[in-house]
Amino acid sequence: MKTSILKTVMFSITLLFFACGESTDVVESGTYQGTIKEVEPSKTEIYVETDDDQILELYFSDNTELTRDGSTVEFSTLEEGMRVEVDVEKEGKRLNPLAVRVLE
Repeated sequence: MKTSILKTVMFSITLLFFACGESTDVVESGTYQGTIKEVEPSKTEIYVETDDDQILELYFSDNTELTRDGSTVEFSTLEEGMRVEVDVEKEGKRLNPLAVRVLE
């Protein structure tokens, strides 16, 4: 009986762990290049996988500058798989995207 309960609890914990999504990385302020892994339009948020395999979670603000070929573009332009360069500012455990440049 205890074994059955223990298995159920362990399964629930494992399921909860995977349901929470993948972890993201907090990096120092600076400029990073990578590929957009996910776009969340409802949150104006993107996940960027950097060239050194870190995942950056970036919530856009009204101050985030988004450009392509030197021209300002809308957030809706962003798609999974695009190469980008991001300037981020670290504030505690949060990364604020100051500028995002679409490279391709």
